[in-house]
Amino acid sequence: MAFTEPLRDTKDFGPGDYEWLHLLVGDWQLISDLAFGDLILSFPADYIPAAGSGNGRGMPAPGSSFRVLAHVRPATGPTVFHKDMVGELLPDELSGPLRAAWVGRRIERVRPSGEGAGASGPVKVVPLVRKGRTLALLTLHAGRAPGQVVSRQEIVYRETADALLRMANEGLWPDFSAPTGSRRGAPRVGDGAIRLDAEDRVTYVSPNAESALRRLGIDGELLGERLMDLVPPVLVPGADSDETLAPVLSGRTAWRSEVEGARVSVNFRSVPLRDRSGRLGAVLLCRDVTELRRRDLELVSKDATVREIHHRVKNNLQTVSALLRLQARRMTTDEARHGLEQAMRRVATIAMVHETLSQGFTQNVDFDELIARQFRLAAEVAAPEQTVHTRIIGEFGELPTRLATPLALVINELVTNAVEHGLAGRTGTVTLEASRVQDVDGAGQLLEVVVSDDGAGMGDVVIEESGVGAFRRAGGGEGLGMQIVRTLVAGELGGWIRWEPRQGGGTEVTVCARLDD
Repeated sequence: MAFTEPLRDTKDFGPGDYEWLHLLVGDWQLISDLAFGDLILSFPADYIPAAGSGNGRGMPAPGSSFRVLAHVRPATGPTVFHKDMVGELLPDELSGPLRAAWVGRRIERVRPSGEGAGASGPVKVVPLVRKGRTLALLTLHAGRAPGQVVSRQEIVYRETADALLRMANEGLWPDFSAPTGSRRGAPRVGDGAIRLDAEDRVTYVSPNAESALRRLGIDGELLGERLMDLVPPVLVPGADSDETLAPVLSGRTAWRSEVEGARVSVNFRSVPLRDRSGRLGAVLLCRDVTELRRRDLELVSKDATVREIHHRVKNNLQTVSALLRLQARRMTTDEARHGLEQAMRRVATIAMVHETLSQGFTQNVDFDELIARQFRLAAEVAAPEQTVHTRIIGEFGELPTRLATPLALVINELVTNAVEHGLAGRTGTVTLEASRVQDVDGAGQLLEVVVSDDGAGMGDVVIEESGVGAFRRAGGGEGLGMQIVRTLVAGELGGWIRWEPRQGGGTEVTVCARLDD
């Protein structure tokens, strides 16, 4: 259940309110890290809708407790709560101050007297107000060991957290225009933080942020300087200029930008700070992502290498297929020519799979696109002198690459057998049907493939094989193709195969392959 479900049940709030809260919870780790404390989002357990409150705004019922909807812990310090608070009720002694903050829509500070939640220190209560209505309450629970010295870093961080909490109270943060997705390596508070004033000048640089800037090539004093005067001169000459760089380094836009120096890459994120009266400055998060980008390049290089290997394998297989075709034309006996043609067709099927694999980076392959062409081609090659119609029912979907080659070979052999033996020189239709079914024991999902024809049929006999029983020499009336099919189904596909009469005449072959490892 979504944490905004209680709000949806009241009918007082709209989609924009839910989305705003989702944006806040998606980014509130920033405030938790800056404030060195736990953040808790709560909503009244007993809520009076606006229609019954008399003032056009819903509110908690008198004496109502507050239920926790979401909870986040700081990455920069110890947590106050050692268990997940979601679903729990906040202590009763907080109910009165929480209700007063909800109704007054003002930030309050409460010092619990008991030993329950928040007893380790004062609790800051922040009503989340949007369009004049309180949507929920945000409480900050931060503890400090007795006698602990307050550092300059802690003072700046807590002041920045207070500014963001005031913005949340006024509905100014988070901003809908800010990016919700990010490239791998987005900076966090612990990676480095820089505080800017309203004139875009640096007022504080954390040790990690200073280290990142020094590695980028920026020397000298940082305090009182503008980053837009310091960063561009140390970037790689000729590098493409990012249009987001200036507004990010000046802290005027809630965006992200990445810069590349001679030997280092640094990712910047800007969070503007403001209130109703105007701009207060900004906090910039920065992170040295040099190693991450190097690994990304290695992965891209490896993916490109794998694609190139598939492409070369495809070319080599096509060469082998062409050589087999040339050799088949030189054969003087029909049996030898037919054997080489079958080998050529199997090699061509494998080459087609590698061609598909060489066109993508993913571990799965769109098997429908691959098999549609192969299915028609197999029917045409098997009987060039007769008319054979083909029909596909259902969808295979995306399949793991490990299944693509064996399944394509199995379908190729079954279609060829249906044309050569089932239709036996007459006009007919070969149908390929695919569907996904649940295993009978519920252990996983199966792919069920049915190849059927409306030909002469195989009598009333039903044959089903799987497991070790399929690994045997070809029996009477069976060729190499059927032995290949049985071996691939039992070994590579981990399933079973069944031959049976088709209703209305002909033969129906069902293959089941296990999709789960």
